[in-house]
Amino acid sequence: MTKKPKLTTVKAEGDDPSAREFYNDIVTDVLARTLWGEARGEGTNGMIAVANVILNRVKIAEKKDGFWWGNNIIQVCQKPYQFSCWNRSDPNFRKLQSVDESNLHFATAMRIARRAVADVLEDNTQGSTHYHAANITPYWAKDRSVLTTIGYHKFYKLVE
Repeated sequence: MTKKPKLTTVKAEGDDPSAREFYNDIVTDVLARTLWGEARGEGTNGMIAVANVILNRVKIAEKKDGFWWGNNIIQVCQKPYQFSCWNRSDPNFRKLQSVDESNLHFATAMRIARRAVADVLEDNTQGSTHYHAANITPYWAKDRSVLTTIGYHKFYKLVE
């Protein structure tokens, strides 16, 4: 059985700075597209909240030396059925492929993603790892305490 290649952040001392910058640009782009696809209607605080869910999942994966939802920002964003905008059947998927910074909401998502990748984004979710639209209750949210509500999303911490 062959192992899948693993994308990881380039951090080793002596790395080619242009390679590190190239990789961080890709991470920023994937994160921004996720924020735009999931929360463009939620304003800046809503997009920051979704970014924090992703970052909190990455932190848990780092702490546990890997986790099922992925181990870095790209893996977490693109894990099937976690962020619906990446599902090929989602109406946002095609839009996600072509949006650029001429779109005001995507430009905002890029600014937030840059701050997240630079690790200077304040967590407005109290450590949340999951969220859902307020008008639905997924099976995993039943009997769980809502940590915070931001816009039309409810946020939860399901994993320590």
